[in-house]
Amino acid sequence: MDRRTFVQRTCIASAGLLVGGIPTLGEDEVVLPQAPPIDVHEAPLATKSPLGMPGLYPGRVVELHHARSIVGNRVSQPVIRGMLEQGLKELSGESSATAAWQKFVEPHDVVGIKINPSGAPACCSSPELVREIIRGVQSAGVPNQNIVVYDRFGDEMDLGSYQLLMPPGVRVVGVQNNRLDQAGYDANVYAQVDFFGEWETRSYMASVVANELTKIINVPTLKDHSASGVTGCLKNVGYGTFNNVARSHKEPISFTNPLIGVLCSIEPLRSKVVLNIMDGTRMVWHGGPLTQNQDFIYQAGMMLLSTDPVAMDTVELEIIDKKRSEEHAPSVWEHKASSVTRNSREFYTDASKNLFYRQPGHIAAAGKLGLGISDLKVIDRRKVEMKA
Repeated sequence: MDRRTFVQRTCIASAGLLVGGIPTLGEDEVVLPQAPPIDVHEAPLATKSPLGMPGLYPGRVVELHHARSIVGNRVSQPVIRGMLEQGLKELSGESSATAAWQKFVEPHDVVGIKINPSGAPACCSSPELVREIIRGVQSAGVPNQNIVVYDRFGDEMDLGSYQLLMPPGVRVVGVQNNRLDQAGYDANVYAQVDFFGEWETRSYMASVVANELTKIINVPTLKDHSASGVTGCLKNVGYGTFNNVARSHKEPISFTNPLIGVLCSIEPLRSKVVLNIMDGTRMVWHGGPLTQNQDFIYQAGMMLLSTDPVAMDTVELEIIDKKRSEEHAPSVWEHKASSVTRNSREFYTDASKNLFYRQPGHIAAAGKLGLGISDLKVIDRRKVEMKA
């Protein structure tokens, strides 16, 4: 952790990363500006772990459905337990969930559970699922005092009442006490880039990630995002670990591609994220990440598991775009000037409007950085229908 390296990660971003995975654009769509290069100052682990992104099972995604996992907008913890155990066994090939957990964490680990409280209380990482993940980590021998449920913003965690809902002894950590608080960040690990002439051009890694946690379980939600296209594994752990990231998008332009993937590639974050468990009980198909509009929140009753964040986000993107099509909303790939509004009220009530030209290409861009597989034809997508 003492060895620091300085590299320029994304001169390759401008051409190769920005076009990765993008469908053919129509003549009436806007041509977006190229992103500037991003300088990275990181702290590689002394020994690189095979568990880091894309992990033990590159390209493998387990997608579980259970009709009773959420009923009347209430998540069933017993059903979630069964889904999680079945998903872990399917992902790992082990005969028991405990044996599967032992592939990812060991008793001496300090395990971070990176939740997504953004959008609480309407849609966030369900406390029911987080409690079951804690139970699984405990089954591998990790004591409660070595389990940390964390996110950047303590105020958003307050809205989800995570401090009250976690088992005794488990730490609940908000990296920032307020939007301007920088005390919780490591000044030696950062990405530096000037997007729009902003005053502060660095984004620093959370100290708890850089210096304390040894493993991270990433728990994103199934959600669209007005700037990045979707909030999945990559955005949850990348933008949820570094500060000063909202500067990557200024209406209507978004440089979330390639910043999201670059942040996820920075050590030691890349090596510490060993498992992604997506809470898909609720799906936000428009208005993400903060909408409270129930018209745009579908009780999907899903859970996805993967060690490969790119593969999982690729599947998530397909799911959300399919739902948008069913609801007669434009694709998240659409870059038409007529679809963009500066009226946030219009965005939160009209699924045909958006605040930015979304950048779902950040997923394929992350794949080009070696974080996973973004080709749906290659992804080993294992669908599991569980009986109600």
